[in-house]
Amino acid sequence: MDIRILPRKLSGSVTPPPSKSMAHRVVLAQMLSVHPGAIANPGTSQDIQATERCVNALTSARPGTLPLLDCGESGSTLRFLIPIALAVAGGGRFTGRGRLMERPQTPYFDLFDEKGIRYELADGVLTVEGQLAPGTYTLPGNVSSQFVTGLLYALPLLPGDSEIRMTTPLESRGYVDMTLDVLNQFGIQVENRNYETFLVPGNQAYQGRDVTLESDWSQAGFWYAAGFLDNLVNIQGLNHQSSQGDMVIARLYWTLARPGNTDIDISGCPDLLPPLAVMAAVRQGTTRFTNAARLRLKESDRLTTTAALVNALGGQAEELPEELIVHGQESLSGGTVDGANDHRIVMAAGIAATACSAPVTILGAEAVNKSYPGFWDDYRTLGGDVHVL
Repeated sequence: MDIRILPRKLSGSVTPPPSKSMAHRVVLAQMLSVHPGAIANPGTSQDIQATERCVNALTSARPGTLPLLDCGESGSTLRFLIPIALAVAGGGRFTGRGRLMERPQTPYFDLFDEKGIRYELADGVLTVEGQLAPGTYTLPGNVSSQFVTGLLYALPLLPGDSEIRMTTPLESRGYVDMTLDVLNQFGIQVENRNYETFLVPGNQAYQGRDVTLESDWSQAGFWYAAGFLDNLVNIQGLNHQSSQGDMVIARLYWTLARPGNTDIDISGCPDLLPPLAVMAAVRQGTTRFTNAARLRLKESDRLTTTAALVNALGGQAEELPEELIVHGQESLSGGTVDGANDHRIVMAAGIAATACSAPVTILGAEAVNKSYPGFWDDYRTLGGDVHVL
């Protein structure tokens, strides 16, 4: 679906959808619980549907068979479930769409070589088979915290104690904090030693509970960007004591509001780069987003596609191997943005359109269904002028 947006300021109140990152974690914790509770509002994004679909496949698999787990385009679903499937079913066969099966799994593969777990990636299907054993698991911290989360979910189920040791500093610590928070809510104890070592006692049992999910700070980032672009948007439903790392958007908003050149280390909040880049495009000063190499491994090469988004609308962005530099200016001109099948690029382009002097065309605008299916409905409710081409 391609759309054309006529520049118009937005006004009104909006509540971001339930936290996708939290929903993944809660759905998996409920699955592993002896007596699962209820989830009041898991959301309807494609990523959460993928996790729910995989949970159903895993729990209904016949003993002695490897379940087929269709992860869609969800990196969280795939990386969380690989060790969980090993712990509860002796493995599984994983498939996906888009760039998912191209995204790196080397940290797991290195562990599997060490632990004697069989794995094979062929024709877009990743097969893993074997039994996790209690012990020491070493992981690099600069690839994705999702590998840490997957192990943190699986290791408590083993018949002995384990530990996870980081071989490089852990990035995206906020996501691990969220994992530890959910595990604690479900009765699982983990000792975090300065994000360098995680001690995980074995023989633990998940205790199900009823959960109402809080709103998503990652999605709120787009509405913060809207406010930055002089739209009168009131964001409701956010938990300001949340363990979500992307709550940092509230602080970064004010960082960018101050004129002058500034550097922002994006390693702890990579999903915020597109809305932050849109904000940077219309501020006074140059913004350098650093430690951004991992963004090349998202739904798109998000360093390239974020730079292309800003430049396509008349802004000034420079892509470096591990950085993005955005030179601020008073306004944007409009133009055509390739959504690159990336939900966050599409939503950022929609927000940027409110600061443009001419219409904005977005190719592949349906990509929002991955994480925020109601985005365009909310956009129109706030006064956005959106036309399907």
